[in-house]
Amino acid sequence: MLNTFWISFRLKNTYRVNGIIYSIKQLPLIGKILPNKLYQSKALKIIGNIISILIEIGSIFLGKLLYVLFVILAMLDMMKANPSSSFVHIFVFLTIAGAFLNTYMFNPTKDKYYAMILMKMDAKKYTLSDYGYALLKVIVGFLPFTILFGRSVQVPLWICLMLPLFVVCVKATVSAYTLKRYEKTKKVTNENLPEKQLWIAIGVLLVLAYGLPYFGFALSNTIYLILFLSSLLLGGFSLFYIYHFSSYRKIYQELLTTNNNIITQNTTTELLKEQTRKQIELGEGTSNKTGYAYFHELFVKRHRKILTKSAKKTAIISFFILCGVTIVAFVNPTLKAQLNSVILVYLPYMVFIMYMINRGTVVTQAMFINCDHSMLTYRFYRTPKVILGLFRERLKTLIMINLIPALVIGGGLALLLWVTGGTTNPWNYVILVISILAMSIFFSVHYLVMYYLLQPYNIAVEVKSASYKLIQTLTYLVCYYMLQLRLPIFSFGITMILFSIAYSFISLFLVYRYAPKTFKIRP
Repeated sequence: MLNTFWISFRLKNTYRVNGIIYSIKQLPLIGKILPNKLYQSKALKIIGNIISILIEIGSIFLGKLLYVLFVILAMLDMMKANPSSSFVHIFVFLTIAGAFLNTYMFNPTKDKYYAMILMKMDAKKYTLSDYGYALLKVIVGFLPFTILFGRSVQVPLWICLMLPLFVVCVKATVSAYTLKRYEKTKKVTNENLPEKQLWIAIGVLLVLAYGLPYFGFALSNTIYLILFLSSLLLGGFSLFYIYHFSSYRKIYQELLTTNNNIITQNTTTELLKEQTRKQIELGEGTSNKTGYAYFHELFVKRHRKILTKSAKKTAIISFFILCGVTIVAFVNPTLKAQLNSVILVYLPYMVFIMYMINRGTVVTQAMFINCDHSMLTYRFYRTPKVILGLFRERLKTLIMINLIPALVIGGGLALLLWVTGGTTNPWNYVILVISILAMSIFFSVHYLVMYYLLQPYNIAVEVKSASYKLIQTLTYLVCYYMLQLRLPIFSFGITMILFSIAYSFISLFLVYRYAPKTFKIRP
């Protein structure tokens, strides 16, 4: 078993090092200087191994640190239940939700494909060693932070020590249940493609995780102890079942060669195309426009389910949420005053919300899969006139799509501010609406500009741009950081509006200058 783990670890490390070297080669300016024989460089491989080790350490500790710090600890100020109980309550419910979304066992990764399919390694030994290592990382990674942050809010030490083990037990229970379901139904689970019913359950768990403590209800230490002992018992039986399960080869044979998206370039493309093809409305085939506008309008009409319909659904949901909050505010005078004070200083929250509902990533992926993936193989399509002409049409469409929910949210918040007590500065109403519209426009420009300047996809629709991934990560981190800010509407709103205008002009200039050179299929 240890020998199997060592081989699999070296295989994963080799793949990661080659990926690091490839990412370095893709960096702007630096990539052009480096030679094509980069993979033969021993010095660079040493650097790659050092970076790989740091990534592995980061995967053990950094993610858990950010998770406990921002997803749990940062939310405690909003909860009416005491911080200690809220900390444990949120951790427990998020653990149950996370166990279904991230089992570690049913994640079809390339290293598993290389090891079990190409190299014919023993599927059971590989799975058990890899799964055991993943669970060990959970305990080692969570333990220092559950103790550090848990004790900072007066969580008893014995609970802090139990929390990482609780995570392992819940994940093992879910994995064993999934294996048992396979034995009965022969249905293989791919954790990257959750079923619709699961998303509903996850939504309920999230509401329970944050909603109950917000209204003053949280798990007591006694209830947690009962849950922990139950999970420990189930986890023990589950690990025993996982160890003695014998059909890993059959599961991974199907998971990694049928339901997976990593087998071949053609399979990857076909799977993604199949997902988007179901949402295409082929009957919409007419347009009164000409040129690039005609070409683009046909695309938009045929992809309404992905583009405009989704934005309209978001707008409708936002409308009903705002109406519900308004009604509750009228019924509860105390909540009415609290909402007023929240709206006046929580505008930075809207940056993260607008980031989450923006359709930029989905739209650009649809553009590549169902249009640019094929068209970029033609020389005329890569000429500056065609690239910039389509860019203008796409930018107008993407902005209009994202403005649909933005108008509802901006107008709804301004109305909510007025009905909950208003503000002494009338300009706050205007700034509130315009700043949210500015956020929407910013993200529309941001995603489309990234797509044109860094075009991240190769022929297999895999993201191969290190710069694109880095900017995506930084965008998320900045937006998430905004959740921690408390700033007045007027000052933050003006800043956001000016920043969005400046960013848009600079980005558009860069696109018009460099997109004809950068907008191409990656090797």
